[in-house]
Amino acid sequence: MLETDVLIVGSGPAGGAAALLLSTYGVRNVVVTKYANLSDTPRAHITNQRTMEVLRDAGVEDQVVAQATPQHLMGDTTFCTSLAGEELGRLHTWYTHPSRLADHLLASPSSICDMPQHLMEPVLASNAIARGTSFRFQTEYLSLEQDEDGVTATVRDRLRGDEYQIRAKYLIGADGGRSKVAEDIGLPMVGRMGVAGSINIVFEADLTKYTAYRPSTLYWVLQTGSDVGGIGMGLVRCVRPWHEWLIVWGYDIDGEPPDLTEEYARRIAHHLIGDDTVPVTIKSSSAWTVNHLYAETYHRGRVFCMGDAVHRHPPSNGLGSNTSIQDAYNLAWKLKLVLDGTAGPGLLDTFSAERAPIGKQIVDRANRSIGETGRVFEALGLLSTGDPAQLRANMAARKLPTPEAEKQRRALREAIEFKNYEFNTHGVELDQRYASDAVTPDGTPFPANPRDEELYHHATTWPGAKVPHAWVTRGAERLSTLDLGGQGRFTLLTGIGGEQWVSAARSQGVTAVTIGPGADYEDPYGDWARLREVGDGGCVLLRPDNYVCFRSYGPADDPAATLREVLDRVLARGSVSGTPRRR
Repeated sequence: MLETDVLIVGSGPAGGAAALLLSTYGVRNVVVTKYANLSDTPRAHITNQRTMEVLRDAGVEDQVVAQATPQHLMGDTTFCTSLAGEELGRLHTWYTHPSRLADHLLASPSSICDMPQHLMEPVLASNAIARGTSFRFQTEYLSLEQDEDGVTATVRDRLRGDEYQIRAKYLIGADGGRSKVAEDIGLPMVGRMGVAGSINIVFEADLTKYTAYRPSTLYWVLQTGSDVGGIGMGLVRCVRPWHEWLIVWGYDIDGEPPDLTEEYARRIAHHLIGDDTVPVTIKSSSAWTVNHLYAETYHRGRVFCMGDAVHRHPPSNGLGSNTSIQDAYNLAWKLKLVLDGTAGPGLLDTFSAERAPIGKQIVDRANRSIGETGRVFEALGLLSTGDPAQLRANMAARKLPTPEAEKQRRALREAIEFKNYEFNTHGVELDQRYASDAVTPDGTPFPANPRDEELYHHATTWPGAKVPHAWVTRGAERLSTLDLGGQGRFTLLTGIGGEQWVSAARSQGVTAVTIGPGADYEDPYGDWARLREVGDGGCVLLRPDNYVCFRSYGPADDPAATLREVLDRVLARGSVSGTPRRR
């Protein structure tokens, strides 16, 4: 029987990230996947700032940046009748509008990018293996049994055909949208699968002349009277500028499924390109369903699920792989500290408490974005008739010099602008707040965002929020406040006058960093002083995932006792009475 600390079922973004982080923290782990290789299709691709921060902490951000399409080539999202046809409008997306770019640069040391899944998975897996992960391809998970001390999983070697068992202290089910692990442990699900149908077509074609002058990850094509079936709207997604592409083409899920021949796929590609003379090489095509499903809890006993196993939704908003990788970041450090005896097993209960509400939020947000596209159809007059000639006439009517046409033009501009809620939701991406026993509240109310809470990030050190990004310096070195934390350890940030907090932190094995003139790090722009929301003699305590778990506005009567109580509570180290002392 093979033995390990953590068995991971699945090698996608969630499983790969979990393996990478656990190996980075020195935790023995084994990954099993029934497939013979990693993903060979682009599928997930948008990699937002929070995920890039996770990869930065894991030491692989540079490898992702080297292969990804950078932000400045992602955001001129175009709505058109075909790539060669009439343009209906554009929207600055992924924070490329000058005002949103400023928000983006202020929020994080890392930039959003487009990293297709077939390039991301090898980065996660190869670095995990280099750091100690045992990777077993063509190994199919069959079943599991739990007891008080661990989990015994039965797997099948698909090459040899034999079955064997793997004994682990904990098991992670990262086995995708039809998770057998989640089914086996009976996770309660809300929602339904198969809300709508879609086709993915991956192809190669040189579309430089139709796209390079308006560089974007996405081109939305609205068709009228389509002669290739479907629902009349397609998405042409850039995989690699400007020669590798992926089409998403919807179909009626209640009708006959499409026959995915190469001829059919090429016909759709030419239909959306709008130029049949462009040579098209079809690489793959597949059908899939739009889902609206999430788990109410993410674990049973010693088995934890993450990624698509617990949140299943369309690719709208680009939240899927991001949420999956962040699930792994939340759980990995907790497993590490429980396994080495630093924390009690109760810490692991906070995984569901913190991540399940996020899963529900992103499932609802992604599905809502699909419905919001209807405003574009309505503005163009595409919902009032099914007659192709009338549809074309309705679209053309916006060009007339009439009051009705002016109203239509305004409605179209507003409908496209409203798609900011799909492509520029900074608050959804960065403001995921946690409420659990692994966070110590300070009695202050939830920080209200002065702007739209979905569109805009609101930096705060409120316990349960991600630490705000600010640039600090040490000599010629410039680091983010996020770089001061992470690395699998707790970190306390304080300023001049916080010497007692430093001593208290070190007595508890916590890294302590002072920020201020002549301190460990300088705050040359004053950004940290503006963002920290505590005084110079106060402190902000960061968990290993760079979430704030405690803060004090100034010195405490007994900082050592206060910090000890906080850590005992956060790390579930026995019963702790009373409330941590603070001022």
